[in-house]
Amino acid sequence: MARARKNSLFRRLQSFARDYTAGMNSRDLQRLFQRDAANAYAVLTRDHAQEPEPKRGLKRWLHRTRLAFLGLSYKLSPARRLVFALAFLCLLFGLTTGDLKVDLNDEKVRFLLDYSPFWFTLGFLALTYLLALELVDRIRVRDELEVARELQAALLPHDMPVVPGWSVAHSYRTANEVGGDYYDLMPLPDGRVALIVGDASGHGMAAGLVMAIANATLKTALDLDPAPERVAVLLNRAIWRIGTKRAFMSVFYGVLDPATGSLEYVSAGHPFPFIRREDGRIEELGSGGLPLGIREKLPLEARTAELQPGDLLVFYTDGLAEAVDTQGCAFSYDRIAEILREGGSTWTVHDQILASFDRHTRDEPLRDDLTLFVLSRLPPIPVDPVKMATTEPATVSS
Repeated sequence: MARARKNSLFRRLQSFARDYTAGMNSRDLQRLFQRDAANAYAVLTRDHAQEPEPKRGLKRWLHRTRLAFLGLSYKLSPARRLVFALAFLCLLFGLTTGDLKVDLNDEKVRFLLDYSPFWFTLGFLALTYLLALELVDRIRVRDELEVARELQAALLPHDMPVVPGWSVAHSYRTANEVGGDYYDLMPLPDGRVALIVGDASGHGMAAGLVMAIANATLKTALDLDPAPERVAVLLNRAIWRIGTKRAFMSVFYGVLDPATGSLEYVSAGHPFPFIRREDGRIEELGSGGLPLGIREKLPLEARTAELQPGDLLVFYTDGLAEAVDTQGCAFSYDRIAEILREGGSTWTVHDQILASFDRHTRDEPLRDDLTLFVLSRLPPIPVDPVKMATTEPATVSS
C-alpha cells in the first residue's frame, strides 16, 4: 500500500515537472543568461548610461549593481518602489543576526536575537508580492495587445483579389504582438490595381499605430486620386502630423495596369524590389529617397516600369534582408537576389526565400517585422494551331 502511494506521488511529481518545463530547451536557457540578460541590463540602465564606468575590479561590479538596482527601482511606481527598497533591506537584514542591549535598574542585560529567518522571509514575500503585481500588469497589457493585434490583422489582406493574367504570393510575420509592416493589393474602378508595401519605424504598438494611420489615409487617398505622387503626398502629410520624429514609414506604392504590365510607382526610403525578367536578368526597381514623415514636404517623383509576360516582381521589408543568425550575419539582399535568379512560379519563389530565411535564422526570434510579397505576370497560354484547325464548329439545331 505504501509502495503504491509512493509510485502515485512520483508519477504526479513527474507529470508536474513535465508540464512545468513544457516547451523549454537548452537554447532558451542559454539565451536567458546571455542575450536576454544583456538586453535587460541595457534597458534598465539606459537612463544612467552617461555615467562613467570603472574599468575593472570590484568598483566596476559595484557600479553595475548600483545602476541595476536604480534601474529596477525607477521602473516601478513610487509605492512599489518603496516596497522594493524595504524588501531589499529585509533581505540584507536576513543575512545577519541581531544583538540587543537593554538597561534594567542600572544593570545591562544583553539579548541575542537571531531574527535573520524572519527578515529574510519577509523580504522574500515582499518581492514575490511585487512580482505578482507586475505580472498582473503585464497580463493586462498583453490582453490589450492581443486586441490590437486582432484589429491590425483585420487591416492586412487575407485573400488577395484575383487579377487576370497575374499570380500573387504573400506572407507576413511580426516580431511582437503588433507589427509595423503593411501591404495590400487593391482593385481600382478603372480596372487597374493599386499595390503598397510599407514599413513603419520600429516595431510594436507605436509602429502599429503608424501603420493604422497609413492604412486609413491610403483608403481615403484612393477615393480622391490613386496617382502615386498624390497618394504619397497625402501619406507623408498624415504621418508628419503625428508630431514626433520617431514616426516615419518607408513605402513603395504603385498603380499597375494588368492588361499592359505598366507599373507607375513611387519609392520613399523603401528597400528596392527585385524584378526577375523572363530571361533570368535581375533588376532593382526604385530610387533613393527619405521615408514618409521625415519632413513636411518631400521630393517625390513617380517612375514607370514595364512588366512583360514571365517577369516576376519581389517586394519585401528590411526585416527579411537584415535578419541575423546566431553569429550576427545578415540574411542580406544578395541572397534574396540569388534565390530569385533560380526562377520558378510565384509560390515556388516565395517558399524558397522563406525556407532559406528559416535555415539562416534557425531558432533565433525575429527582431523586426517581415513581409514578403511576390507578384508575377503569367505567360500567355500557348495555343496549338493544328488542334484549332481540326476542331469542328458546333452545330446548332433548329
